[in-house]
Amino acid sequence: MSRIGKNPVPVPDKVTVSLNGLTVKVKGPKGELELTLPDGVSVSQDNNTIVVAPSTSKRFSRERHGLCRTLVANMIEGVNNGYSKTLEIVGVGSRAQVKGKTLVVSAGYSHPVEMEPPEGITFKVENNTKVIVSGIDKELVGNEAAKVRAIRPPEPYKGKGIKYEGERIRRKAGKSGKK
Repeated sequence: MSRIGKNPVPVPDKVTVSLNGLTVKVKGPKGELELTLPDGVSVSQDNNTIVVAPSTSKRFSRERHGLCRTLVANMIEGVNNGYSKTLEIVGVGSRAQVKGKTLVVSAGYSHPVEMEPPEGITFKVENNTKVIVSGIDKELVGNEAAKVRAIRPPEPYKGKGIKYEGERIRRKAGKSGKK
């Protein structure tokens, strides 16, 4: 049985959770999220906690148990505090800016790359080299941050490109020359 799945999910005072079968709706100060859980798990609410349990002892149920508990916990955390990922742009002439809602990245290509954020995601740029992707859905924030990083992933020789804040780039030695 999942060790993570056994733990109940605490619900803060500002957040309301409504359960309708396997559909979980979470509403908080930052917004509202909805998720339909897969078959094989059961969700119940006790006072200010949500308990996710496998509905049968079959492998399928036990596999989904911890995942579903974490998804519900992420929804509650998202509508209460929100999520954000910070990316750093490294390299001479590489920069980013926000025009309206669109993120415009100049990363060494012949043209600037424009990214339109999906519903619920906002881009913010600090000092032309720090891009902050934020929203209430953890999965969506991570996917959009990965798309921004994919514009110009960091290269191993000089470390130029777009990287996550705190990410360590494994560096390679360049050419050694003649001996």
